[in-house]
Amino acid sequence: MPPAIATDAGDADSALRRELHFYTLYRLLEAMMLVLVLFGPVADMLGPPRHELLAPTVALSYLVMAVLLFVFGRRGDLRVATLAGISTDLLFGLLAIHAVPAAGTGIALMLMFNVGAAALLLPARYGLGAALVAVAGIIGEYAWTALIDETDRMVAEPLMFAVAYLALATLTSILGRQMRASYDLAERRGVETAHLTEVNELIIRRLRTGVLLVDGHNRVRLANEAATLLLGDAGDGHRDLGVALPELARRLAAWRQDGKADETPLQVAPDQPEIVPRFTRLLAGSDQTLVFLDDTSLVSRRAESMTLATLGRFSASLAHEIRNPLAAINYAVQLLEESDDVATADRRLLEIIRQQGVRMNGIVENVLGLARREPAKPEYVELAGFVRHFVDDYRAGHPLENDTLRASAERPQIAALVDPRQLHQVLTVLVHNALTYGRMPGEPARVTVHVELDGHQQPLIDVIDRGPGIAEGVARQLFRPFFTTSGHGTGLGLYIARELCRANQASLDFVPLPAGGSCFRVRLSGVGVRKGGGTTFDPN
Repeated sequence: MPPAIATDAGDADSALRRELHFYTLYRLLEAMMLVLVLFGPVADMLGPPRHELLAPTVALSYLVMAVLLFVFGRRGDLRVATLAGISTDLLFGLLAIHAVPAAGTGIALMLMFNVGAAALLLPARYGLGAALVAVAGIIGEYAWTALIDETDRMVAEPLMFAVAYLALATLTSILGRQMRASYDLAERRGVETAHLTEVNELIIRRLRTGVLLVDGHNRVRLANEAATLLLGDAGDGHRDLGVALPELARRLAAWRQDGKADETPLQVAPDQPEIVPRFTRLLAGSDQTLVFLDDTSLVSRRAESMTLATLGRFSASLAHEIRNPLAAINYAVQLLEESDDVATADRRLLEIIRQQGVRMNGIVENVLGLARREPAKPEYVELAGFVRHFVDDYRAGHPLENDTLRASAERPQIAALVDPRQLHQVLTVLVHNALTYGRMPGEPARVTVHVELDGHQQPLIDVIDRGPGIAEGVARQLFRPFFTTSGHGTGLGLYIARELCRANQASLDFVPLPAGGSCFRVRLSGVGVRKGGGTTFDPN
């Protein structure tokens, strides 16, 4: 149970025990007054008691019991403590009325408070029961005195006390019931409020928007988890906004002065994302300000998601427009290949055009499949031979001039389950990027496509260059859609390559090389191993 709820649950019991404390304190006062009446300077004014031995015994015994109930009465069960107290009061009170008739009226009056307090603290049936016992006792004492000894008291007196006891017990019982109902209602409202408070705190903590509460002296009173993550070390240990984030404090001061917020993105640390602060007062006329910190990267990702969704719909609409000229090109190439007028040396060029047309059609199908999230069609692929064939095709279709592109393998045969068309597209993107960006200034590019097995017997395809490498800040964003460092790129190549790898239960990662250069690693999830004349597949 949360601490706040436990505190609310004990409020009613604490309040009733506080009332019981005052009740025991009043009992102690009654006992002391009775002792004072018998042994104090007013004893001669009241005359001798009816029973010389009974009166002091009752007074002293009542005082002892009053002290014990005062010390231990607030412990244990509340109902038991109250019943023990009212029983003690009635027993010694009625005996005192009989033993000291001169003070009987006063003692009976003081017992009215005891009866009322018991009815207030106890349930209705117990409170009214205590009042009936008091009525029976006061009438019984009068009858006992009238029968055994002469008395000058009128019969109306005990009857009036009886009516007063019953009336007071009834009223205080109703008041006690209402008080307990109020405490119960307050307890339920307290539990609900505690739950709502916890929910609100959880919502604020889990908000992806950073929230700061800043007072009029620029001290940070509250910061949720998102704000802590956005601020990083800048807000760690500093409660003064001017010390932790001077630029944010300056913008807050400007907003307080003219009411205009500077919405320029703000970067609090080199390794933290940019944020856009928004300000609003906590209450009208309050000097406390809520500062909302919007992470611009979240906004960018939402925009990227919307752009990618639009791109998917757009690519679907362009599919027929792209395929129609491709079909015409392929048909024209087939006609030229059947013609006898084409020179033998040119037939190799026609073959390259036909191959690239087929590959372009496959790329369109892959992009459409990615937009529709179509599953890959894995086949058994011998990776070493596949990579050698890929390198030969790439050299034939892309003049390398002074650049170098070669294939290598750790062993002659390394097999995997993968969609060969999609793997071809992934390698095309990686090799093109390596040849374009993986070169030192003034030197030719040297790119290697290497196939090997890792320690878990999973096949790896590494595309390695010997260029200047990639900065850490750029490496973190390589696979984000539309991120590019070139003025001519679209920023979709690596993103589509990684999505194609994921569709094949594979992964694509950037691996920096200690000796310089870059490595993009395709890690496939399934390995095929040739055994004898057949093929088996190892799921690991």
